[in-house]
Amino acid sequence: MKSRILLVEDDEFFAKVLKRQLERANFDVTHAADGQAGWEKFQETIYDLCILDVVMPRKDGFTLAADIRAMDFNIPIVFTSSRYMERDRLEGFDIGADDYLVKPFNTDELISRIRVYIKRSKLLRSEKRIIYTVGNLIFDYSQLQLKHKDLQNYVRVAPKEAELLRYLCENSNKKLKREHILANVWGADGYLAQRVMDVYLSRLRRHIAMDPSIRIETFHGKGLMLVINELDRTHVIAKA
Repeated sequence: MKSRILLVEDDEFFAKVLKRQLERANFDVTHAADGQAGWEKFQETIYDLCILDVVMPRKDGFTLAADIRAMDFNIPIVFTSSRYMERDRLEGFDIGADDYLVKPFNTDELISRIRVYIKRSKLLRSEKRIIYTVGNLIFDYSQLQLKHKDLQNYVRVAPKEAELLRYLCENSNKKLKREHILANVWGADGYLAQRVMDVYLSRLRRHIAMDPSIRIETFHGKGLMLVINELDRTHVIAKA
């Protein structure tokens, strides 16, 4: 079965070209010409990934992404935009985007990334759950949730934030170079990826403050270590 993609783009020519290329790559693509139309289509059909323009009439891409995230926290979201300012990209990632591509971009690269995001998303939705017990914290990677074992409420983490925390858990109590983290989690070590990682590290530090015995140490600005007294290795359990 073909993976279904929702393409929300108000530039008709660009949308037509991109839709054709995605269909040639064996994706089933639905196009919506503005944010509100995209929201209506998202509510009608189950999609495997969303490609959203940022600047659109009726509902902009960031607002649409927030609505989609409230309804489905796991679905991959890729922003495409002519807005290249760092603050726009950071806002996109802050909402929970998996990627932010500035037009014009390489379509073959986009298709390659889409396949990775869909594969990861399907793994998260599979019948197995990947759970870490980190000190007194329970990190459910599959559900993108983090909570203290003695509390009922949990914290939602963004997909990339979850990947970062998982990588730190898998390499706990080890000094990790920033470039190695960037390569394994983002696949790149550019300036933007470094800024995004810093944003997510700040969030993770706030989250893990629920357990004072856990901390993220920085070494001379070049390395990190997730310090944990004890880490229970991954638990894979069947979904309820």
